[in-house]
Amino acid sequence: MNINSILVVCVGNMCRSPTAEYLLKQSLQHVRVTSAGLMAPKNKAACAKATKIAAANGLDISSHKTRKLTTEMVIQNDLVLVMESDHVKEVLSAAPFAHGKVILFGRWSGDYEIADPYRQSDSMYQAVFLKLKEQAQNWAHKLDLPK
Repeated sequence: MNINSILVVCVGNMCRSPTAEYLLKQSLQHVRVTSAGLMAPKNKAACAKATKIAAANGLDISSHKTRKLTTEMVIQNDLVLVMESDHVKEVLSAAPFAHGKVILFGRWSGDYEIADPYRQSDSMYQAVFLKLKEQAQNWAHKLDLPK
């Protein structure tokens, strides 16, 4: 199966999914990568701490605007990467046809789930950023897509 589009999903589309989206965009330049949240507010910026930690690590997510997940988004993407096991269940309950393309972002490590840093310490955001970066690199390697 060719992967031409990836959707990254978390709860609010303010911390984890936008960071993961922009990390994947760096590695997978020939793939359309977007993100959304299960309960995201409409058209808000990424949270300030996520933006700050990303910038400190050389990643600019300042142009991100939140989007609420829709069934149409799931249909339009070849792969849907989520942060927690409960997110898999929630996406599949809304879009049961997507079974097989909804996968944990942390699939390639022992830490399958990536905790939500929202309203946590800077060190928590940094730890989550590093996990997301590691997993984005793993996805780029596993998909083995041309750069």
